[in-house]
Amino acid sequence: MNFRNSVIILPLFLSGCMVGPDYTKPSAPTPAAYKEATNWKHAQPKDDVIRGKWWEIYHDQQLDELEDQVNISNQNVLQAEAQFREAAALVKVTRAGLFPTVTASPAYTESQSSQSLTTHPDFGPHVGAVTQGLYNLPVEASYMVDIWGAVRRNVEANSATAQASFADLENARLSYQATLAQDYFSLHGIDAEKQLLDTTVSAYEKSLELTTNRYNSGIASKADVAQAKTQLETTKAQLIDLGVQRAQFEHAIATLIGKPASVFSLSEIPLMATPPQVPLAVPSILLERRPDIAGAERRIASANATIGVQTAAYYPSITLSGSTGLEAIQLSELFSGPSFFWSVGPVLAQTLFDAGKTHGQVQEAQANYEATVATYRQTVLTAFQQVEDDLAGLRILENEADVQDEAVKAAQQSLDIATNQYKAGTEDYLQVITVQTIALNDEVTAVNIRTRRMTTSVLMIEALGGGWDVSQLPSSHGVANVSEAQKQIAKAKIAK
Repeated sequence: MNFRNSVIILPLFLSGCMVGPDYTKPSAPTPAAYKEATNWKHAQPKDDVIRGKWWEIYHDQQLDELEDQVNISNQNVLQAEAQFREAAALVKVTRAGLFPTVTASPAYTESQSSQSLTTHPDFGPHVGAVTQGLYNLPVEASYMVDIWGAVRRNVEANSATAQASFADLENARLSYQATLAQDYFSLHGIDAEKQLLDTTVSAYEKSLELTTNRYNSGIASKADVAQAKTQLETTKAQLIDLGVQRAQFEHAIATLIGKPASVFSLSEIPLMATPPQVPLAVPSILLERRPDIAGAERRIASANATIGVQTAAYYPSITLSGSTGLEAIQLSELFSGPSFFWSVGPVLAQTLFDAGKTHGQVQEAQANYEATVATYRQTVLTAFQQVEDDLAGLRILENEADVQDEAVKAAQQSLDIATNQYKAGTEDYLQVITVQTIALNDEVTAVNIRTRRMTTSVLMIEALGGGWDVSQLPSSHGVANVSEAQKQIAKAKIAK
């Protein structure tokens, strides 16, 4: 076997080794069941588990239209998309290191020799300056043999990072969609409270009219009229104040869908809905459903591969380089056989002393790996905490709503009795004012509980991953292609 053949075959034998640990997915603390899931509906195979457009579970067309705009207009989501494409492009750049680099640099130079050299005694008699042109058409190639797998580990690390970036994109998408749904229900919860206060103001106006008539008839005191007017004006002020909160939620929704707040508005629709039943899978499924968990796990894989990249620096590197081309003084002779030239040869490089730099870099990579494992496990623990929090919230708020509804009924009965007693002259107006205040507070509390139940159900769906699963992650091969990455984004948008 001659030297040129050995140069071609050598990389095939040397590129099979990869230093550094192979990746194994770490364990995560996973409970067997949710503590707060007593009497909760668990999703069964082929059951209507949440997937895709999860907000459709609320059967609200206006909400559906707003959520669809988050995918295409939310600037933070668009930023996350661009960051994913950037990470995918970096994989492509890194993967190029597995292949030779070939360059061509055609040139023409014209030179004149020094007259001093041509008249020097050592160069013979004076012949004058010589002008000469040179045509050069070289092609050069270099290839660093990936003996220890540093390039492949780097590709592995960047591919996992790109996958994590995609998971970050999906987590951002889910987060902004959930925020929009919470703001939407909060806004219409205010509409419900506004409707309640509108009705209350009308009732208080009638009370003021009744008290005024009784005062004019000499039955009631002027203090009764003042108290009735105070109650009315205070409630009007509460009603006006709701406008501030509603405007802020409306502006927040506009920003979430990528519109200026000044050109966006939502009609007033009092919130009357109650939370739908959310199917709940076993805890182990949560690890596959949360994009933030998937992103944390992919970062572990990237950190693991980085250990191999740094470990490879302990070993020598081999670079194969070669050049060939055509060179001639006359352009007409450039493409003739004698003008052809070539050279080829390997270069071996080994760091003999770096004062512990390589060892420190390996230790840094190992520590970073351990940190990402801890982050992953903490992300899993936080996910389970959020599910338990929201399960408890929904259960407790449902019980609270039932009790509060009874309180509203009792307060209304008490108000009717107090009003009748006042009309009969057996109670003063202060008792009516007191009961009115209690009744209004109970009704406002009931409206707020209904709103909290709806927003908590949104948090519950978000905690469960919003119907996302790890099968939507692009493959490690797919992220190396930017066009494939864009297709993956488009596919995710359609799924949502």
